[in-house]
Amino acid sequence: MSRIQILPDILSNKIAAGEVVERPSSVVKELLENSIDANSSRIIIDIENGGRSLIRISDNGSGMNRDDALLSIERYATSKIRTDSDLYSIKTLGFRGEALPSIASVSHFSLITRDESSETATQILIDGGKIRSVTEAGAPVGTMIDVKNLFYNTPARRKFLKSTNSEMGHIADTLSGIALGRPEIGFQLVHNGKMVKKWPLSTNPLDRVSSVFGQDIRKDL
Repeated sequence: MSRIQILPDILSNKIAAGEVVERPSSVVKELLENSIDANSSRIIIDIENGGRSLIRISDNGSGMNRDDALLSIERYATSKIRTDSDLYSIKTLGFRGEALPSIASVSHFSLITRDESSETATQILIDGGKIRSVTEAGAPVGTMIDVKNLFYNTPARRKFLKSTNSEMGHIADTLSGIALGRPEIGFQLVHNGKMVKKWPLSTNPLDRVSSVFGQDIRKDL
């Protein structure tokens, strides 16, 4: 019997998650990039306990039909590249097709999504990389992803998370950096039911700079 074996998908996804998901802010970054690539104009980030208990990203982007939703949770499935030449002209934030399966492998994961061509939304529930159910749901066009109990099945990694305030600080910094360059998108950040940051969409980039850094910075621009 050979000593070298091909790893099962669940285990390989957990290993891949170590490259993609280091802490809650990594999850927020990956999901925000997906929402931006879906041409969203409004994104809501809802966090509980610094991302340990819940990370929820809701957007009003293009959403997905059932077939695409199922493909989105497969490794290396992406809508953003087709051939090797596409690698030299990438215009999207994400393209590898690793984020969702990696995140789903280390959490209790829920995806609800609907595109304009679909009468109903598709809901996919995944626990630790295993699909539990695929059902129809009522939802507007767009996507909502829940990531609950991050690293519940990799306790060594969960142990190395910092305090709630520290992890929330990383999330806020990640969002600020992304929001700064996307004034055409409105962002809301909620932590434990309390509004932390709210940036309405704007056609003037200076308005977003002021809202992120404060009005005083605008005087120096």
